[in-house]
Amino acid sequence: MSLLHMNRRNLLKGVGATLAAPTLLRATRASAQEAVFKIGYVSPNTGPIAGFAEADAFILEGVRKAFAGLTNNGKPVRVEIITKDSQSSSNRAAEVATELIENDGVNMLLASAAPDTANPVADQAELNEIPCITSISPWQPYFFGRNGDPSTGFQWTYHFFWGLEDVIANFLALWEQSGAAKKVGGLFPNDADGNAWGDPKVGLPPALADAGYSLVDPGRYQVMNNDFSSQIAAFKQAGCEVVTGNMIPPDFATFWSQAGQQGFSPKVVSIGKALLFPSVIQSLGDRGDGLTTEIWWTPSHPFSSSLTGESAKTIATTYEASTGKQWTQPIGFNHALFEVAADVIKRAADLSDPKSVVDALASTDMKTIVGPISWKGGSLNPVKNVVRTPLVGGQWQKQDDRFELVITNNSQYPSIPVGGELKVLS
Repeated sequence: MSLLHMNRRNLLKGVGATLAAPTLLRATRASAQEAVFKIGYVSPNTGPIAGFAEADAFILEGVRKAFAGLTNNGKPVRVEIITKDSQSSSNRAAEVATELIENDGVNMLLASAAPDTANPVADQAELNEIPCITSISPWQPYFFGRNGDPSTGFQWTYHFFWGLEDVIANFLALWEQSGAAKKVGGLFPNDADGNAWGDPKVGLPPALADAGYSLVDPGRYQVMNNDFSSQIAAFKQAGCEVVTGNMIPPDFATFWSQAGQQGFSPKVVSIGKALLFPSVIQSLGDRGDGLTTEIWWTPSHPFSSSLTGESAKTIATTYEASTGKQWTQPIGFNHALFEVAADVIKRAADLSDPKSVVDALASTDMKTIVGPISWKGGSLNPVKNVVRTPLVGGQWQKQDDRFELVITNNSQYPSIPVGGELKVLS
């Protein structure tokens, strides 16, 4: 095994063979951790899924200010946040996670934005015994995509987000509202998300069949595909009035443009990932009007930050005022990552001991800007290390000079208010 991938604790044991234990303990960075707690944060600032990190600079500015007053056991804690760009690449995400552990000596890892980022960062944390919190990936691709065993779970890595069961329930409700025929075309890429969404056992296929829908699945396509003609032909031949799947923004833009060119006009298009961001919808022009997607967080969500006390509406409004950009869903979840980190820092018995930190993480039970987060066991914990968060469904509707993401279905979480009625695509 190379030094780069050697477990840190085993490395220290090896060094201990040549150094006296008291000397080693004084020489390691453990003593320095009493004054500084380092957090490594990995997200895709560049590449095809960079939309997930569009608000990172805004979030980090606010978080750093809020962290200035953190204490642990009555003593001030200086928190240092070190950021890394995954470049929308799983390989790069693993590389920078290793850099944060081996070179920067972080005490905790945070990662966000689809399995492409969350999974490789969590894998490196588990390997190196570093506490890790991840989000913005349905829990099935996160957990089973990492070969998680429900009977044992993971020791060092924890995750919060909704699951495929939640997105399926919301999509079905949207389609029922539309009155479209129960013929669905599926678009699933050959990646962790696509393979999970299209999985014949735990993905969309069995749930759609149980609800009386017929799914046309032409098979997995390669990410950054430039020709969806075969999929479009299959959907037209089968009479599909609904299209669903999970795509990156460039792939959806290609598909939707070619669908228009080839005369394919479904009544409802419900796509995960690609249709989350206002910048993507705006780039589609009038063809963005009426597209539907899952909704994880909006200014109307009835939650507040445990870190700053701000409501969802206040955070979204402040973002728009300070950046000149439209609010975007990842704001809530990327902020919540740091809420959980702050809560752990406050409660950990010994910040210099990774085991103590992960014990505090495992016992988290709090309210955040995205809803309650607790890994202590309950109905929202489908497997160890995972907590499900609220999900609703809705539609992009053009209002004045911009598109607004309107909640049209809240059947799973009635406390999150509906903002309008669903309309079918013209």
